[in-house]
Amino acid sequence: MPPSANRPPHGGKTPSAMSDTRRIGLFGGTFDPVHLGHLHLARVARESLGLDEVRFIPCRISPHKLGSEPTPAAERLAMLRLATRNEPWAVVDDLETLRAGPSYSWQTARETRERFPQARLFWIMGTDQWEALPHWAHPERLAECVEFIVFSRGAPAAPRNGYGLHAIHADHPASATRIREALANGENHLPWLDPEVEAHIRRLGLYRRAV
Repeated sequence: MPPSANRPPHGGKTPSAMSDTRRIGLFGGTFDPVHLGHLHLARVARESLGLDEVRFIPCRISPHKLGSEPTPAAERLAMLRLATRNEPWAVVDDLETLRAGPSYSWQTARETRERFPQARLFWIMGTDQWEALPHWAHPERLAECVEFIVFSRGAPAAPRNGYGLHAIHADHPASATRIREALANGENHLPWLDPEVEAHIRRLGLYRRAV
């Protein structure tokens, strides 16, 4: 399916289609590439919090990785659409890729709040991000817009005053870094990739040289 086919702006519904009780999970990241671990955590978040949809929001440039250039946004969006093609609750949102400069979460949350003013928003992250959150740009602005779904491998995330927290235990062995390394090394067995995503990567020769 072409990126724009049968897709409203940003790949989702308009605010008028949202109900007062609708719950939306926001899952940001580089997704370079999207792997089965991302899908697993999104499913767990959806089931645990009764989310109506999870919006996968690939960043244009991560403010935490300013020294490295990710795969072009168009390709990361294409891989996300392939990976979520059979998940009616999943939405690929190009909001951050359309914004110039680094992708700041608080801006994304505020723009999403403006688009869906009646929805209840949840930000999906891991404990490493939760612990680093006080050092993000304007975390208090992010907390004004969302509740946090925080995944842990061990001890649950510790509550933080003024931040809505839903701590969930979940893990998956997939690693985007290790996938890129395997592709750069010419490995053929890549169990953490959706077959359609892997076919797309190999067809375009993505990650063949750079790690």
